[in-house]
Amino acid sequence: MKSVADAVISGVNVSRLRRPAPALQFSKWFHAAGAVTCAVEPVLWPWVFGALAGNHLLLGAAVLSPRGRMLGPNLVRLPASAARRNEVSLTFDDGPDPEVTPRVLDLLDGLQAKASFFCVGEKVAAYPDIVREVARRGHSVENHSYRHAHAFAFFGPGRLRSEVEETQALIAGITGHAPAFFRAPAGFRSPLLDPVLALHGVRYVSWTRRGFDTMDTDAAAVLRRLIRRLAAGDVLLLHDGACRRTLRGEPVVLAVLPALLERLAAAGLKPVSLPAACREEA
Repeated sequence: MKSVADAVISGVNVSRLRRPAPALQFSKWFHAAGAVTCAVEPVLWPWVFGALAGNHLLLGAAVLSPRGRMLGPNLVRLPASAARRNEVSLTFDDGPDPEVTPRVLDLLDGLQAKASFFCVGEKVAAYPDIVREVARRGHSVENHSYRHAHAFAFFGPGRLRSEVEETQALIAGITGHAPAFFRAPAGFRSPLLDPVLALHGVRYVSWTRRGFDTMDTDAAAVLRRLIRRLAAGDVLLLHDGACRRTLRGEPVVLAVLPALLERLAAAGLKPVSLPAACREEA
């Protein structure tokens, strides 16, 4: 495992390193206590097994709760300071996409809106010029794993580190800035992920609400989900990669984004990137 000295050499802000989530610490010691109990009183093994099974069920339920905090810190809303500034954060997952991402950038430029793009490492490697352009226009490029594997939540520590570290290094090499935020594929994170993020001083972020634009072809329905109870401090989730298309063949995100930006402007809300919104907590 990487030491603090290694973290300094790799450019990690050691002051931001944190201890893994209490739930994970408890689970580790709970398993150790179970092993000791079975060694001392073997007759108690059925009770120990049942207790450990319950612990695993609880962790499994946490995996399926994208906005939960049991598995570690989880940014579901912007800090209070950002809300007081009437800021919101638009986040785009699964890119970059050579057709969609440049058009998203143009739409954001039209209203001087900034956003955060959670990019897949393999796509970053395939389209470095688009990633470079995202950063050049003042948006942040964040980590969305290297391969966006459906089984991400079931990876072991080594595979998780590889997924995070490869993407961190790749994005840093292209933009000059290592991602400060991570979002798991589909929002399902492994119980073992938080120690990896803690090692690199990376914050986990989910969302306040999402549009389900990878599932729904109805742009109006996607927009309604995003603006329902819209408020300062919201983190909104859309996709510039793997998005569905409307009946007219237009990527849903491109059909939704103009109207969403207009609603934000009308409400006096300012779209900013996640690093900008959280700058006072850095």
